[in-house]
Amino acid sequence: MIVVTGATGNVGRTLVQTLAAAGEQVTAVSRGTTPPALPDGVRHQRSDVTEPETLAPAFAGAKALFLHDTGTSAHLMNPRAILELAKSAGIQRVVQLSSQGVATRPESPSHGQLGRSIEEAVLESGLEWTILRPGAFASNAYAWVESARTQRTVAAPFGDVGLPVIDPADIAEVAAAALREDGHTGQIYTLTGPALSTPRQRADDLGAALGEPIRFVEQTREEARAQMAQFMPEPVVETTLAIIGAPTSAEQQVSPDVAKVLGRAPHSFADWARRNMVAFK
Repeated sequence: MIVVTGATGNVGRTLVQTLAAAGEQVTAVSRGTTPPALPDGVRHQRSDVTEPETLAPAFAGAKALFLHDTGTSAHLMNPRAILELAKSAGIQRVVQLSSQGVATRPESPSHGQLGRSIEEAVLESGLEWTILRPGAFASNAYAWVESARTQRTVAAPFGDVGLPVIDPADIAEVAAAALREDGHTGQIYTLTGPALSTPRQRADDLGAALGEPIRFVEQTREEARAQMAQFMPEPVVETTLAIIGAPTSAEQQVSPDVAKVLGRAPHSFADWARRNMVAFK
């Protein structure tokens, strides 16, 4: 049995499907009611990673754990308590979804310091561990859904600054390999897409997938900050703006790790857009 926390997220949802298709028994953990369209045979457990005791039923009989910090709830987690509970239940392997910012933004309270504290709990857990550090997600483009549908327009700051955005499906495939196969213990994988992609280019790729042009509007930094502040804590906003506006050389570097694990190149943003264009129609 493999336990997947964050099972309704962009990575977790695909990971559950990938593991089930490979014939694994899977427990999908989420805070809400049963997610729609779970694969046949997948068990759902309503639990909350911020309340470790609720995870006990999910961990019973499991051999491996995909640990996701659920984003904005990460500061409420007690990762050591979760991992101790997992170890007591007989779980032997943990794959953690972390962030590239642990390495590239160590001074950031949200991306660096908090992420590092969770990673340290994993490293010291006594379990076989693998840590995944993805960069920016291609699926962040879902923020454009409403304006793309209604106006065929998208807006973002720093229109010509590129990052090698990663398809969450590639993260899920790497996670599945690390959960199922030997040879990944003690590895920290940096996960990126195959090439730099700017917001302006992503708008063009989305338009190409839809078969009609998408107009790109470049926001000012202040406009972007005001928009992000509606759903992000201030420290996360500031670090995010720094990454997308003035990325370090490490944040712009294309990592070989997806290809090393999967034996193929990572998907491009254009690939992601074609696969998910129905959301923008």
